[in-house]
This record gives sequence, structure tokens and C-alpha cells, in this order.
Amino acid sequence: MASLTVGGIFLFFLLVVLTAGLLRTGSVGVPVGDKIGILEVEGTIEDARRILMQIDDFRERKAVKAVVLRVNSPGGAVGPSQEIYAELLRLANEKPLIVSMGSVAASGGYYLAIAGERLFANPGTITGSIGVIMSFPNYQELMGKVGIQTEVVKSGRFKDIGSSTRSFSAADRELIQDMINDVHQQFVEAVSEQRDMPMERLQPFIDGRIFTGRQAKAAGLIDELGTFNDAVDYAAKVAGVGDDPDLIYPEVEKENLFERYLRSTISHYLGIELEAKPVIGPQYLWNNF
Repeated sequence: MASLTVGGIFLFFLLVVLTAGLLRTGSVGVPVGDKIGILEVEGTIEDARRILMQIDDFRERKAVKAVVLRVNSPGGAVGPSQEIYAELLRLANEKPLIVSMGSVAASGGYYLAIAGERLFANPGTITGSIGVIMSFPNYQELMGKVGIQTEVVKSGRFKDIGSSTRSFSAADRELIQDMINDVHQQFVEAVSEQRDMPMERLQPFIDGRIFTGRQAKAAGLIDELGTFNDAVDYAAKVAGVGDDPDLIYPEVEKENLFERYLRSTISHYLGIELEAKPVIGPQYLWNNF
């Protein structure tokens, strides 16, 4: 009787350990053997924290022999894009990092992609848009019509630059343009280094223009025309993990079912994205609306 009790306890703890391993890896079957990690960047880049944690996780897992970065993004804020790019470079120095572009991998989305050693895109993928944009609404005329005025006390002439209650001065525009040019140059330098393209060759492609995947390949901005599966197969080959590798995805936070239903319903019928946040400052963003 005692032996059965001990055996039952052993089996119970074995089940707990295996279950924990399955939850940790997110894969089917016993969590052993080599795997390929899948990182997904979807939508506008606004906050780097989630993807940074996922990058760190994959870098530390010994079972993850290569990573495929799936990008489906028009870009976003400069700071988060640069943060993610820097961590992707660290990852790429330790493990093969292969990139698969979805429908859009433009501006900041392309910035992230160039961290990879091999870039795959579909022929119709929209990519490129190597540039920076920053916009400022101006309500001065509207406020004047309804009799609203603002009084500003400031410590210097540029302290309220970008205010929605006054127009840009020539000095304002020059200051902002200089800043935009510097941020743009940072993007261009990264592309030149990662794609091994001299500045003079890259020059025709850095004015914010977009490309199809096929055009981007002709320009040298990507390496291969291919699907997500093609990128996975390539990652498996360079990592030496066989022809049918296990794919592992980062853990995702559990979401309230009602909140998910409400958000998707509002997005579908009203065209309003509840999770969208205003991005402040310069953006590596393909602004298609």
C-alpha cells in the first residue's frame, strides 16, 4: 500500500514537471530537442517592452537554435524601434536571426528587419519607406473663430515648439528639420551597415519611397522572395535542426474574453482601434492614411 502511495506521488510530480515544461515552451510534445523561436511584430510600434522580453527569453533558451522574426508593421515611434533593433542585433550575434516580411514591413518595420542575416519578403510585400515623419496639428484658426485664446509664458523661444495654438516660425521649422535629418541619418547608417551598401548606392532609396518585395530585392534591400515557411526552412538549415523543426512562440498574456470580443466588434463595425495610442515625437512610420 505504501509503495503504491509513493508511486502515485512520483507520477503526480512527473505530470506537474511535464505540464510546466509544455506551458513554458508552448510546443506540442515533451519539451526536448532543438527548436526555432518565432518572434512576431504586428501593427504600429509603440512600446518595446513586450518584444524585448521575448527576445531576452529566446536568447537565453539553449533549446532555441535560431529565431525567425515575422514583421507585419508599418513602423512606429523612433525610440522603441531603435530599442528593439539594438536587442535584435544582440540576438543575431548569438543565434541565427532570419526575417520574414508579411503584408507590410515598412519604415520602422524595415528598421527591425535589417537586424537579420537573411531577409525574406513576398513579391507583393510593402517595404522600404526609409524616412522619418513628425506632424503637428494646428487649431489656431479654429480657436480664433470660437473666441478662444491662449497665453503662454516660457523660458525660451523654442519651449512651446509644436504648439497647436500657433504657427511655426522659420526658426521652429529649421530646428525640427535638423532633428528629423539627424534621426533619418541614423536610420540610413543602420541600413548601409547591415545591408553592406555604400551610401552612394543607397541614396536613391532613402527618400521615404516604398517598394514591393520584388522591387526591394532588385534594389538590394532584401535577400529572397519567399514565404514564412521559406524563412523557417532557411533558419532550420543554417541552425542544423533538420527539415521539420519544432516552432516555439513566446508566451502571451491571457486576455479577458469579453474585452477581446468588445474590442474586435468595435474595430470591425466602427473602424476604431481601442488599443491605439498617440505616438509623440518623430516616427519611423509609413503614413498611409
